[in-house]
Amino acid sequence: MIETVLALLGESPIVTLLGARQVGKTTLARMIAGRRGGAEFFDLEDPSARRALETTPELTLRDCRGLLVIDEVQRMPELFGLLRHLCDDPDRKASFLLLGSASPALVRGVSETLAGRSLFLPVSGFTLQEVGTDRIDRLWLRGGFPRAFLASTPGAASRWLQAFRRTLVERDLPGLGLRIAPAALDRFWNLLAHYHGQVWNASEVGRALGSSPGTADRYRDLLAGTFMIRILRPWHENLGKRQVKSPKVYLRDTGLLHNLLGVEDMLSLRAHPRYGASWEGFALEQVLSRFGEEDAYFWSTQRGAELDLLLIRRGRRYGFEFKCADAPGTTKSMRIALSDLDLERLWVLYPGRRSYTLDERIEALPLSKLDRVAEQVV
Repeated sequence: MIETVLALLGESPIVTLLGARQVGKTTLARMIAGRRGGAEFFDLEDPSARRALETTPELTLRDCRGLLVIDEVQRMPELFGLLRHLCDDPDRKASFLLLGSASPALVRGVSETLAGRSLFLPVSGFTLQEVGTDRIDRLWLRGGFPRAFLASTPGAASRWLQAFRRTLVERDLPGLGLRIAPAALDRFWNLLAHYHGQVWNASEVGRALGSSPGTADRYRDLLAGTFMIRILRPWHENLGKRQVKSPKVYLRDTGLLHNLLGVEDMLSLRAHPRYGASWEGFALEQVLSRFGEEDAYFWSTQRGAELDLLLIRRGRRYGFEFKCADAPGTTKSMRIALSDLDLERLWVLYPGRRSYTLDERIEALPLSKLDRVAEQVV
């Protein structure tokens, strides 16, 4: 990741790292600053730094040299117009690394203001690549937030995750100027844990919440905009079949999912009704963190054929199924997806240890061996 950011800073005056709070963006920025020989930091949650940029922003920024890091930049959207002006200055001496925990869609005007001037890079929590395959169960159970993953006990991890949720709904979202009832959003978040991995139905969720479909959609978009949930788009094309056209919704971090479900250990997880859905979301995030989020879809027909994940890379299509079984096999649904979608390959990712061939283009593969897919996905 460090090398990627350094390369992007050589291509663009602004690089924006986007990801949930507490996933390690600031730590990553400090490591990048070390490689660049230092940087000037402004943390907009620090009252003095915020005051300097509120009262004399142009005087504060225009003479900066080298790398300038602005953390939690979504808290001052008015800065984006100034950054555009500074980046267009032919005598500019600085590059800007922005860290944000809200998507451009949630902070009005960001995409338009920085169009053509900033490169955006997603940052997730810990991944399997980073923690090692021998810690896969811990990562799955506790999720990728560093403080939860590294907590000394399961109870400490659970308490941190609860505090994180409370801070997000009570402080962070209101801090973006969003009018939201914290208790209602927290109720929605709890409800969403039981819909994890399902096709989105705003009417059904709204009824369960005691509210309207529009409110359910709004709450969903707020949590997606702060990188708490993933909205996976459906793929559909002219196949002569009725296909699902609503998205699927996942909680991005399985630690938060398990915290909401009251799960603290692997024994409880394996006995939980959402066990398979939890694995699906966990494996999905590992694949997307490894191969990128662009052109990622699920596919499903009204008659039951489906594919958990479709990746399109350079015009080629690759399929992934996520099965929480000891020895998954092929299904009729897999063969239909392979044929109808013209897949190059289909991998069945499961929590075992042995790889084996299921069909000419289908392979069962432990998630711990995901790097093997990189040899074939172009």
